[in-house]
Amino acid sequence: MTPPAADRDPPGRGDGGARRRAGAGAAHEAGTRALLDAIAAGDPDEAVKFGDVFNGLGNRSFGMLLFVSTLPAFIPIPGVGGAVSGPLVILVGLQLLIGLRKPWLPGFIARRGPHRSALGKFRNLLAPWLTRLERFVSPRLPAVLDHRAASACTGLLLVLVGVLLSLPIPFTNFLFGALLLLFAFALLERDGKLMLIAWAAGAAAVVVFGILSGSLVQAVAEWIALARGKLG
Repeated sequence: MTPPAADRDPPGRGDGGARRRAGAGAAHEAGTRALLDAIAAGDPDEAVKFGDVFNGLGNRSFGMLLFVSTLPAFIPIPGVGGAVSGPLVILVGLQLLIGLRKPWLPGFIARRGPHRSALGKFRNLLAPWLTRLERFVSPRLPAVLDHRAASACTGLLLVLVGVLLSLPIPFTNFLFGALLLLFAFALLERDGKLMLIAWAAGAAAVVVFGILSGSLVQAVAEWIALARGKLG
């Protein structure tokens, strides 16, 4: 699968050499790997700003923003990864839920982001899995990605999983992180069939870790009460 021309000009600071490398990578690599290669290329100490990661990606922009937002969940420090990734994922989910066609970030978040070195390490870690995944994914079932109701369903599940990720549920950060990457890959690869699998896995996670444990219901109830108090 060769990404369209608009998708082969990924975001980032990028001098001419970086852009040529991005184009060359996209010419022989499929989808997500090509985008990650292009974004990770360059000065390893330079930060990739959240506000830049979706520029020029068109309808794949939410997928790349979700991917980068999920990375902190894999930081092996209790209470840190979920506290960073959770709110970012919730923000992405809310925008899909209300039907935005392009991601929006507040300035204080848009100006921050992971270093290229961290993205490079994570790309290398995922490379074997991406190689296997790209054998099976392809652009298909676009209605599951683009229909208003389908986007709302994706957004709702991302909000709920983001809430779960934010909660101090032991030993779940990697699990929720992997689930969110599944959503991100479905959006990046424009694969509606993969999104259906993500929906099923996300709904199962919400039921098992949220409703049955009471954590999700309690957290949502507290947020609603807090919102009503502020409005009152």
